[in-house]
Amino acid sequence: MKNFAKAAIYVAASLGLFVTNLHAQTAQSGKLTVELNKFEENETVGCRAFFLFRNQTELTLEGFEMSLAILNTEGIIDRLLSIDAAPISAARTTLKLFEIPEIACSEISEILLHELASCKPQNADEMDCFPLLDLISRTPAQLVK
Repeated sequence: MKNFAKAAIYVAASLGLFVTNLHAQTAQSGKLTVELNKFEENETVGCRAFFLFRNQTELTLEGFEMSLAILNTEGIIDRLLSIDAAPISAARTTLKLFEIPEIACSEISEILLHELASCKPQNADEMDCFPLLDLISRTPAQLVK
């Protein structure tokens, strides 16, 4: 009987860990799509970029900071830009506007997401969000990682 009780406790504990891991995988199995939706010329500042963050995960991100390299039409890095897109709510689409100073939109050929300085789910530790990301551009400039 003691062996049966121990086996039952072991099975229950294993099942609990399995369910916990399954929930964590489900929360992270969705994607976070970062879409460069459009550019808008701004003569006084430069180029305004409209980003849509389509969060198909169950994670609300209270920290999400991207470091971007802006490449000109010759493929040369024109500047580095850090943008803070947080907060990004779970299972929602969020619109964020960012200014890219001192460059015309038509002079941008590519935007490279080279680092995520922060990806912090609400009430959790920083995590590596690169596996969750899909990048899309609806502008002439590519958005790549």
